[in-house]
Amino acid sequence: MSKIKNIIKAFVPPIIISSYHWIKTHGVTDDVWSGNYSNWAEVQAKCTGYNSESILEKVKNSLLKVKNGLAVYERDSVLFDEIQYSFGLLAGLQRAALENEAKLCVLDFGGRLGSSYYQNNGFLCSLKEMQWCVVEQTHFVNCGKANFEDEHLKFFNTIEECMEQNKPNVLLLSGVLQYLEKPSDWIEKFLILEIPYIILDRTSFSNSEKDILTLQKVPESIYTASYPCWFFNEIDLIKEFQKQYTLLLSFDALDASNLSGSYFKGFILKRKQC
Repeated sequence: MSKIKNIIKAFVPPIIISSYHWIKTHGVTDDVWSGNYSNWAEVQAKCTGYNSESILEKVKNSLLKVKNGLAVYERDSVLFDEIQYSFGLLAGLQRAALENEAKLCVLDFGGRLGSSYYQNNGFLCSLKEMQWCVVEQTHFVNCGKANFEDEHLKFFNTIEECMEQNKPNVLLLSGVLQYLEKPSDWIEKFLILEIPYIILDRTSFSNSEKDILTLQKVPESIYTASYPCWFFNEIDLIKEFQKQYTLLLSFDALDASNLSGSYFKGFILKRKQC
């Protein structure tokens, strides 16, 4: 396998707003996503940016309450009184484990401080072996190691570092692809890893024949930030994965969008046998 020196930098916002939960709690807004930009630089020039340290602190404090049993569920620093499960994601994780002697090792690319681990651990803790490996930006990794890392949850600065120490049978891409400047380039890198399963979740799509590049604003009551966000053509995106993977299942994601003709989905993909 070719070595890939993939360091998570500022291409993925350190926390992605869970629009489903925001809309469910506060009502539909008309300015979360806006515009149809011709290139990344154009929309990025209009983004306000974010204070990653303050966002990290909010995520850490919320997730610590979950870890310590003071809250049930956290998503994007917002606490909830019940877990919102993605059962498509759970089905993919459980299938991958069943095909691997009840052993699961997840490479969670852009997984923040392990929110998806805490979300799904109740359904996975009875497995024979379970490792959840988060690859994130350095300040998130440092925080994760100091406050959340245990025998099951680990944090890494690079994909290469994770792959040297673990053998993932699932690559999880949850709410990540749409925030990468060049998603197709990253997909090619992901395919090189030859991980048996790839699970996409919380991925944004449009009914348009072409990908749409928008500007996303986070509600100020959560934090102040804006950044580029893709809405993909579903057929074209899945075709890129189908070069080496078979699509087993597509499912609706929990997220919602105020953009007409847009939607969020997830997919379970299994690597083709050579």
